[in-house]
Amino acid sequence: MTLPAYTGARISGCWSLTTRSGSGEDSLDRLLPGSPITAPRRKSTSQTKTEPPLLRTGTRTIYTAGRPPWYDEHGAQSKEAFVIGLCGGSASGKTTVANKIIEALDVPWVVLLSMDSFYKVLTPEEQTLATSNDYNFDHPGAFDFELLVATVKRLKQGKSVKIPVYDFTTHGRQKDWKTVYGASVVIFEGIMSFADKELLELLDMKIFVDTDSDIRLVRRLRRDITERGRDIEGVIKQYNKFVKPAFEQYIEPYIRLADIVVPRGGGNMVAIDLIVQHVHKQMEERELSVRAVLASAQQTQPLPQTLSVLEGTPQVKGLHTIIRNQETSRDEFIFYSKRLMRLLIEHALTFLPSQPCTVQTPQGQEYDGKRSFSGKGITGVSILRAGETMEPALRAVCKDVRIGKILIQTNLDSGEPELHYLRLPKDISEDHVILMDSTVSTGAAAMMAVRVLLDHEVQEENIALVSLLMAELGVHSVAYAFPKVKIITTAVDKSVDDFLQVIPGIGDFGDRYFGTDGGSSGWSDDEEQERPKQQT
Repeated sequence: MTLPAYTGARISGCWSLTTRSGSGEDSLDRLLPGSPITAPRRKSTSQTKTEPPLLRTGTRTIYTAGRPPWYDEHGAQSKEAFVIGLCGGSASGKTTVANKIIEALDVPWVVLLSMDSFYKVLTPEEQTLATSNDYNFDHPGAFDFELLVATVKRLKQGKSVKIPVYDFTTHGRQKDWKTVYGASVVIFEGIMSFADKELLELLDMKIFVDTDSDIRLVRRLRRDITERGRDIEGVIKQYNKFVKPAFEQYIEPYIRLADIVVPRGGGNMVAIDLIVQHVHKQMEERELSVRAVLASAQQTQPLPQTLSVLEGTPQVKGLHTIIRNQETSRDEFIFYSKRLMRLLIEHALTFLPSQPCTVQTPQGQEYDGKRSFSGKGITGVSILRAGETMEPALRAVCKDVRIGKILIQTNLDSGEPELHYLRLPKDISEDHVILMDSTVSTGAAAMMAVRVLLDHEVQEENIALVSLLMAELGVHSVAYAFPKVKIITTAVDKSVDDFLQVIPGIGDFGDRYFGTDGGSSGWSDDEEQERPKQQT
């Protein structure tokens, strides 16, 4: 690994930073995507603080710093998460170092993964030993490395994962596991972080936190007594019998594998600065340009077979005439848009699988028909904010449908789509998903939304992208990247302009629907935060 130059002492193939500063201590905080981030947002590791990178409302947490594309124009993942491994003795300050890195990185999409979550489920005999402090939790055999390696692999690949929650009081896993998704950076910390060869190969940067043994003992006493309900005699017994020998046999020798050794933990800000600089450099080198590639693509092929356009009946043409007319009032725009949405959703449902079914009529006769989905097994996912307007039409025809939401906005500096917010129902992987957006121009936002669904194990052939209006460019982009996704719309326009708006188009659908054009939103502050302006 090539690291920036700095002043330090070379030790056994790794760098040891030797500046003087205070020492930190372990914290049990966990930072997960999809959960509120409370760390202050910083431009550097100085004490100057700015606003945290999120907006909070009564029901949503929306990141103001989004996750850029982690896939290429073909829809395939081309950028892995950067994985940092933190190793060190028990209570050495690993979690504090991790949190300091997170604060200084100024990146919201960070996963802090603790090895403590991956202790094995104990047998009744082992439970008895643990209760009497006679079970060795500091041995490699105490950890579920198979699950741990699989989890880190999936996080590195950008997939959604479920993390076990370990209860240190009962020495067992809790029933509910945490779902984690969307990491640009994964920080993995634990006493045995370097103990498994396969796990070691997944780490892009290896850090060893080196803290004096007396300090570690004091911290462990304080933590285990106050936070884990242990008594002082039991903690000391466990430390002398298991913790200290394990450190000398299984942990300390791995210092030679580290890229960086950090003495005194989280107080060593020179080390934190070095680590952050390197991670920033790696993330800059991995930046991708998706929308620019899509916008410059020459689409000369015929429209794909996966595209279905609602039949252009006089009624459909009439509805389009009204909502495309710039003179149409907001009330009429909403009313006729809703009519068109209902027709579109009804059309989209015809693509769901159905089974032959025979029923008895009130006249006592048999009728051979079809039984289709009534809502169960269907999830609607709206791309905020304009896609949310299609939810009532879906609910009107699928009474039991589940709803998820994805917020994707354009970064005004890079022009790329960024993921800011995500809420999907549990076990979505088995469902047919109707992905809803009002308009699709280049297809960049739609591609990101489809990629999110695929990362949550939704089958590509079970996804239907449903939009009132699409540009040919957007149709080709989605179909080229995801050839099994069904694309369903009421109309396809020929082109997009220099501002990436559909031409002849419909204008900014969200502004016209919500009455936010002209700079006056009409929403309260909280409502406005819940409905950030959408860019497609």
